Amino acid sequence: MKVDIKSLLYEEIESFITGLGEPRFRAKQVFHWLFGKGVDNFESMSDLPARLRENLSETAFITTPEVVSRRKTGDGFTVKFLYRLNDGELIETVFMRRLWGRTVCISTQVGCRMGCRFCASGVSGLVRNLTAGEMYDQVLVTQKETGERISHVVLMGMGEPLDNLDNTLRFLKNITYPAGLRIGARRISVSTCGVVPGIRALGRLGIQVGLAVSLHAPNDDLRNVLVPVNRRYPLSELIEACKDFIEHTGRRVTFEYTLISGVNDGRQTAQELAGLLAGLLCHVNIIPLNRVAERGFAPPPAERVAAFKTVLQERGITVTVRHSVGDQIAAACGQLRRIEKWDCRGP
Repeated sequence: MKVDIKSLLYEEIESFITGLGEPRFRAKQVFHWLFGKGVDNFESMSDLPARLRENLSETAFITTPEVVSRRKTGDGFTVKFLYRLNDGELIETVFMRRLWGRTVCISTQVGCRMGCRFCASGVSGLVRNLTAGEMYDQVLVTQKETGERISHVVLMGMGEPLDNLDNTLRFLKNITYPAGLRIGARRISVSTCGVVPGIRALGRLGIQVGLAVSLHAPNDDLRNVLVPVNRRYPLSELIEACKDFIEHTGRRVTFEYTLISGVNDGRQTAQELAGLLAGLLCHVNIIPLNRVAERGFAPPPAERVAAFKTVLQERGITVTVRHSVGDQIAAACGQLRRIEKWDCRGP
C-alpha cells in the first residue's frame, strides 16, 4: 500500500526517504514541498532528482481536499469552506480575518461522538477521524484559497481533537516544524470538551500550544447533561488535568462557557463557577449560545450575559465575552456540521 506521506512526522519522512536509498537531506526538501509550499504532486518538487520523484509517486500519495463551496459574511471578515476529502466525506473549515492576524479554525473529525447537547457537529454522530495530513491540508488550502498568510490555528471545528489524539499530536508537531509553515505554538489553540488523558498528553508534548476547555457548567449534575463526556471524566478529574497542563507548560487555560438561557446563566451558577476556578491560572470566555435548530436552546438576553460576567469579575476571575463573527453563515462556535446543503456557491 502507498504511504500517506503528509501524515508522517519529519523523522518518519527522513526514514522513508533514506529507505528509498536517498541521502538524508532530501527529507527536508520533501517536507518543505509538502508542508511549506503545499504541492499536490511529486512531479512539482523540482529540486529533487527525477528518480526520487518517480519512486515517491510509486510508493506514496499526497492528500488534497476539494473546495466544494464557500460562504462569506457580509463584512468579508469570516469565510466558511466546505471541503470534500479523498474518500468523499465533507468537513467544514472557517477562516477569520482579525486585527492581529489570519486565523483558521480546523476540524479534526468527520462528525463527532461527544454528544454535547447544544452543538451541531455531533448531530449525525462520528464517521471517522481525520488524518494528520487532512488537518494540515485545511490550513494549506485555506491559505491558498484566500491568498493570505495564516498566522493562527485553532482546533475548534468539527470533532473532538483529543478523541483523535495521535493524529492531533502529529499535526501539532508538523505545523510547528521549521521546514513547514512555521506557525508558532503559542499561536495555536486546542479545544476539548474534557478528555482528561488527552489534556495530560498535550501538556507533556513539550510545545507551547494553548488549551481551551469547553466547560459550560460548574457542577457534575448539570455538566453530565450538557457535556456527556463528564460522566467519564468528572469535574474533579478535569480540573486536576488542567492543573497538570499549567504545571508543564506555564500557560493559562481558557475555559469556554456557552451561556444558555434558563439553563446555566443564573447568578448562583456564576458564583459556583467562580468557586470552581478560584486560584487557577485561567481565563473564562463567555459565549452567548449560537443557535442550532435541532437543539432547541436559546441565548440569554444581553443584560443576563453582562450580569454573569460581573459576578465572575467580582470574584477575581479574568473573563471576556466572545463576539460571534460567523453566525450569519452558520460558522460560529458550535454550528459546524458534517452535512449541510449550501445555497451560496460564490465567494
